[in-house]
Amino acid sequence: MAQKTAEQAVVREHSKQPDVKLFINGQFTESDSGIYFDNPSPFTNQTINRVAEGRKEDIDKAVKAANKAFKEGPWGKMKVSERMKYIERIADLIDEEAEELSYLESLDTGLPIAQTRNMAARAAENFRFYSRMVQIKLHGEAYMQGSEFVNYTVYNPLGVVGLITPWNAPFMLTTWKVAPALATGNTVVLKPAELSPLTANKLAEIIQKAELPEGVFNIVHGFGETAGASLVAHPSVEAISFTGETVTGSVIIKNSADTLKKTSMELGGKSPLIVFDDADFDRALDAAVWGLFSFNGERCTANSRVFLHKNIKEKFVEALKARVQNIKVGDPMDSSTQLGPLIDKGHFEKVKSYIEIAKEEGCEVIQGTVPEELKAGNYVPPTLLLNAKNDMRVCQEEIFGPVMAVIEFETEEEVIDAANDVKYGLAGYVWTNDIKRGHRVAQAVDAGMLWINAQNVRDLRIPFGGTKASGIGREGGHYAILEFYTEPKVIHVAIGDHHIPQFGK
Repeated sequence: MAQKTAEQAVVREHSKQPDVKLFINGQFTESDSGIYFDNPSPFTNQTINRVAEGRKEDIDKAVKAANKAFKEGPWGKMKVSERMKYIERIADLIDEEAEELSYLESLDTGLPIAQTRNMAARAAENFRFYSRMVQIKLHGEAYMQGSEFVNYTVYNPLGVVGLITPWNAPFMLTTWKVAPALATGNTVVLKPAELSPLTANKLAEIIQKAELPEGVFNIVHGFGETAGASLVAHPSVEAISFTGETVTGSVIIKNSADTLKKTSMELGGKSPLIVFDDADFDRALDAAVWGLFSFNGERCTANSRVFLHKNIKEKFVEALKARVQNIKVGDPMDSSTQLGPLIDKGHFEKVKSYIEIAKEEGCEVIQGTVPEELKAGNYVPPTLLLNAKNDMRVCQEEIFGPVMAVIEFETEEEVIDAANDVKYGLAGYVWTNDIKRGHRVAQAVDAGMLWINAQNVRDLRIPFGGTKASGIGREGGHYAILEFYTEPKVIHVAIGDHHIPQFGK
């Protein structure tokens, strides 16, 4: 009887959802073609629902609606205090729908619900944060030039911005873009990842309930090659913000050049975590395990390369082996689950193929276990690649799954060289009780973000982004509103009769 009850619970928790439509000009609508694509569950690989496939024609409708809302509607011209009432209302509605959003995120992505609950709260804070930030920071500068001129700056919204968002932690990362874009007075066309449409659709419902003016926020679901490419190429879109894989980011930059769009690129990573022999062993271990195996290993800042000083390597590896065996692999709807299924079958096969490559390259592979009853899902067990060398493919290429490569080092100079010997430069982590060394190493590692004796904890006020193949530009804090989602305008005012050359008089 107990077993039957448990099975019924799984069926209920992984039930089908209504089909998802596009959201254009304040209304949910069919795509122009009427075509839908299936949205499979990472947990069962059964279809959750169908999603309307937007293409060039739908992007054009959405952009026209957004452009009209910007040029003719009240949004861009609205008093900041009035616009922020809408932004705060969205945050309140996210809070009201937090449990539903957490459920939909786990259902759609396979992320454990204990982790998606935190992301729903963070998403609401994204809107509140940018409400505060715009009111505090979105102001210009003024300068006197002798007694003849006053020069001052204002920051204006761009117009229609295109947002292309990823499938890992999609709701939190989507709101991180939508919030500053709307708060600064832009109108938005969002192209969510086709693999995780559910929470984007819920955001459209929330924004509709918040009664934003028609056309201010639009969603076109679809594929990158059609919907995404059309958004990038559209001449009325002023900027593209993209989070995703590096090759795709490069293509977007190339294609956006034809219309001279602003671009912000948050791309891939192969981040090092460096543990010196004087580090707080237990805290470094906690951080290494959490930083790679949380979010199913599908995070751009994951410490996928762990560098261990030779004096502690053996002890640290034994501790990692024990942790890997104890990580709770399970149903993402179970609040005790720590590792769920990967996003889809294609990504599952890709991650598995890298584990085979690791074996061929000479790594010893240590894995946890996946319970038999979960085999229908896209489960890769927590995996350690021991005896790894930094020049191996598994240490150079982004795997984006629960796979940790462990590399030995001896000297500070050696580990800095190895940490930097990779095309990526997003994040890095340094563990040492020698604070001078901590600063030296953090400043020497080529990455946009470094943590010393800390796991991946962020302050929304700081810039987020990477160097090299990990991206261009910064998001977060005032960097988003002053450097990307607005354009500065300089106004020069003569307050005296300054000299003007009299040509031709």
